[in-house]
Amino acid sequence: MSPSGHPLFTFTESDFLELRGLYEQFAPVGSPEPRLLSANDELAAELGLDPRALHGADGLAVLSGNQVPAGATPVAQAYAGHQFGGLSPRLGDGRALLLGEVIDVHGRRRDIHMKGSGRTPFARGGDGRAAVGPMLREHLIGEAMHTLGIPTTRALAVVATCKHVVRDSVLPGAILTRVASSHLRVGTFQYAAMHDRELLRALADHAIERHHPNAAEAPNRYLALVESVLAAQASLVARWMLVGFVHGVMNTDNMTISGETIDYGPCAFMEAFDPATVFSSIDHGGRYAYGNQPPIAQWNLTRLAEAMLPLLADDTDGAVAAATAVLETFPDRFHEHWTAGMRDKLGLVDVRPDDEALFAELLGLMQSQRVDHTAGFRSLSGVLIGAPERARSLFADRDTFDDWARRWIDRVSAQGPDAHAAAAATAMDRVNPIYLARNHLVEAALSAATDGDMAPFDELLGVVLRPFDERPGLEAYTLPAPADFGTYRTFCGT
Repeated sequence: MSPSGHPLFTFTESDFLELRGLYEQFAPVGSPEPRLLSANDELAAELGLDPRALHGADGLAVLSGNQVPAGATPVAQAYAGHQFGGLSPRLGDGRALLLGEVIDVHGRRRDIHMKGSGRTPFARGGDGRAAVGPMLREHLIGEAMHTLGIPTTRALAVVATCKHVVRDSVLPGAILTRVASSHLRVGTFQYAAMHDRELLRALADHAIERHHPNAAEAPNRYLALVESVLAAQASLVARWMLVGFVHGVMNTDNMTISGETIDYGPCAFMEAFDPATVFSSIDHGGRYAYGNQPPIAQWNLTRLAEAMLPLLADDTDGAVAAATAVLETFPDRFHEHWTAGMRDKLGLVDVRPDDEALFAELLGLMQSQRVDHTAGFRSLSGVLIGAPERARSLFADRDTFDDWARRWIDRVSAQGPDAHAAAAATAMDRVNPIYLARNHLVEAALSAATDGDMAPFDELLGVVLRPFDERPGLEAYTLPAPADFGTYRTFCGT
């Protein structure tokens, strides 16, 4: 496959290519008769691209894998990973390729990555392809997370390949072009640690330069890297949970060093509040349930620290002690982010000793009365401005809710002489979304797209791109799944 001269991307020199042993050079297989399903013009502009080029024949040739763009050196990345607690020493990009890196309009380095572009040396017997539904899911949920203010990878485009993939049934194929600040994972460090200490050191130096430059100034730069990754992940998981997001497959190969959400497989947004919520069809023990996400994040970070031990100190005991001291800070860091987010969701601008009891009581009521997480929080602003009916209607035991609400209103009012209920309500509506990628709507949109009708997907995408702005005529997008939708289960899409 010869390189194209089409300037869709202007790639910059990649330091990652110096990390020999962490990738295999490979080219996309290509796609007959590709067709553009969805293009992210806003992201294209952010990358410094001409959005019109995504929609043209030359752009389609690149996005489908039929042309390798000039300046690209496609590679399949190597990494390991603990999957549901068990170590797989060699995973890697079995159906994905890193095309290269670009500098966006803000001066940030971004990876351009193709998913579903054919078998690679890491395919482990897979076909290297992807189906339309899972690739559109990744595009949709990634944009939903981005507009909610949560760090995430994003899709630049999804292209139908006109090839079929065989899963439980025969499905139309697709390629997703993904953009991330990088694709370095905890599993990347695990892989390097199992193979070459100097490669591990070079990888750590690369990660510091690219993502955590402040660590370079620390007395122990590698310990500072672990601490910086931990801080980023504590913030990320707190943000997930504040909007009811369940990742579903928090394996170590799905945790980035940058602190971006990656790999939207069996993910979903929780409706009725319940910490035990699980969506993944293969998570039979609830390892990655909504409420388990903080301890699982800490567990994954412990695996990162284990991989980094040879770099942390000259002796093992010293390295373990230093790593443990950092890892033990995770619960407090997470809790700090989560409680700050809860105060924002409830219109609180200062810190009071009884706040956490107030939070716990509300969540307890929501769980026992199966209140929708998104609708429940969004409705609370109305209580502050004398319109409590919407919120009260969500609670079966309205007297108990009213008692909690009176104490919450008193708490808001006690913030000082400048405290105004209307201002607090407005602030709450800026952080509590009214629209979300609700599970039944996602499934309906993906099912229609699989059958060739993109209209429901495009409409749902347009709704979630403005999650905080209430708009007439979109009431159906605020409602939880109907009773006949049943128990929701998601799949990895591999």
